Amino acid sequence: MNYTHEVETMCSVKQGVAHGCAPIPEEAKWVKAKDVKDISGFTHGIGWCAPQQGTCKLSLNIKEGVIQEALVETIGCSGMTHSAAMAAEILPGRTILEALNTDLVCDAINTAMRELFLQIVYGRSQSAFSEDGLAIGAGLEDLGKGLRSQVGTMYGTLKKGPRYLEMTDGYVTGIALDADDEIIGYKFINFGKMMDFIKKGDDVQTAYEKAQGQYGRVADAVKIIDPRKE
Repeated sequence: MNYTHEVETMCSVKQGVAHGCAPIPEEAKWVKAKDVKDISGFTHGIGWCAPQQGTCKLSLNIKEGVIQEALVETIGCSGMTHSAAMAAEILPGRTILEALNTDLVCDAINTAMRELFLQIVYGRSQSAFSEDGLAIGAGLEDLGKGLRSQVGTMYGTLKKGPRYLEMTDGYVTGIALDADDEIIGYKFINFGKMMDFIKKGDDVQTAYEKAQGQYGRVADAVKIIDPRKE
């Protein structure tokens, strides 16, 4: 290690009190994190690309500094889905420091990794007070039955008003309106359930009917409109 002449000619002064780093909560333990391997936890991060045309939600389950599980969800950009596919292959097995300095293909995913890194190394994980953390596979619980992302897609114009297109319940097939043309409910088809029915042997029409549902006062509707056509 090289020192400048000015430092070399300084007299030595002993360092005083040094209690080390502050402990952070990790999986129901207080840990003084000094190395990458000291970091464990399950948490999420949100990222966006430079033109802000799409976003990514990244969920990682980290044990002793190494990523054991990754859930990569993207919306708003077709290219992001392919980037997410590659990121899902890249991330497991890497340390969080490696992942932070690895090209995860898409700016939104890279930004999500940055935000997630900041959270977890400061002790802001979702499993900070869960003994032994969360089991590998916990990321799938974010998706629920059918293993589909929780997506909401709505559209509206001043002239024609709002259109519900997709809820976490599923793909919206009809919007229920009252006598004043105000929304009082909606009908939907859950694609995850529909595919499960088909895989179990139901024909498409039967599966479609079984996977339908509704929310709100649909029975009281004066009319039901197709949000994609009317």
